[in-house]
Amino acid sequence: MSGQQKKILVGLSGGVDSAAAAAMLIEQGHDVVGGYMKNWINEDGIEGDCPWEQDVEDAHAVAKSLGIEFRVLDLIEAYRSRIVDYMLDGYREGITPNPDVFCNREMKFGVFLDYALSQGFDAVGTGHYARRRVGSDGKAKILRGSDPNKDQSYFLSMMTAHQVQHARFPVGELLKPEVRDVARRFNLPNSEKKDSQGICFIGAIKMSDFLSHYVKDNPGDIVDQDGKVMGQHRGLHLYTLGQRKGHGVASPREGMAYVVVGKDGEKNQLIVGWDQPETQGLFATDAVVGSLSWQGAPIERPTRMEAQPRYRAKAEPVLVTPRPDGKADITFTRPQRALTPGQVCAFYEGGALLGGGVFEQVL
Repeated sequence: MSGQQKKILVGLSGGVDSAAAAAMLIEQGHDVVGGYMKNWINEDGIEGDCPWEQDVEDAHAVAKSLGIEFRVLDLIEAYRSRIVDYMLDGYREGITPNPDVFCNREMKFGVFLDYALSQGFDAVGTGHYARRRVGSDGKAKILRGSDPNKDQSYFLSMMTAHQVQHARFPVGELLKPEVRDVARRFNLPNSEKKDSQGICFIGAIKMSDFLSHYVKDNPGDIVDQDGKVMGQHRGLHLYTLGQRKGHGVASPREGMAYVVVGKDGEKNQLIVGWDQPETQGLFATDAVVGSLSWQGAPIERPTRMEAQPRYRAKAEPVLVTPRPDGKADITFTRPQRALTPGQVCAFYEGGALLGGGVFEQVL
């Protein structure tokens, strides 16, 4: 192989994006092997669509169609300890964790990448809608995907520089319809398969149903900001800040809605308020972010950049000030709705991803 050709293990999920990624890497001249990550099977009486058997069958069919080797990796134990336990611990503590972001760091570019490197592969390829660029210094960085409606760079914000160096995202250069066109051009058997939805590798099961099997309900009062009891909640872990529906408190009239604005763990109370900018606790400009992961050198002084506080949110200007404890104080230029402890904040400079961290406190 030439110096540019690599041996790449592609994470075939059974979906069209990863299938197209494998086809594109083959077309680029790389030595490609397909790998399916078996991370979860529904157990413990959980009902829901966990289609891993169909997915592995689809992934195998893609590999066969492309004429490449196919491997199935049993990563269930690692997934449970690194993702499911992290997620359940977070909900028990009353925060709202983000398993999809950590799935990328701990599984796809964690356990899966470690396996790939141990087997002599140079890189791991996935179907993420993100772009990767290598600078003149030889170091790789992640850019937003070309398709603004599908950009998934937010979910890669906790990756380390080492992981980015060994990652490949070929479909990130394309728009979604173009990815379908690639799949059709290669006559891939899943070219018309619908995109999957649901928790990372768990499938289309409601989070509340999943949690009910592992976190006991702990009912308590729903109160307004004056302490008036408005109803009963099933358990604080089932609600998130900014939640407008499903909390059980009816809106009194058209145009006025209650939203979750806080949780009092000591009193086991869920606090609701009006969905209005002036409602105390609903909007904030300042927060503390921990578990920081920078894809370049960590910042050492107050730095202006953009921060994206959730997947579908717009990146907003912020001042990030590093703290002696390894965390950072961040101040948004404009108040942000429902900044939520446990959620991931991704940092950008223009279209380039700088890194990410986890909201620990909202001030």
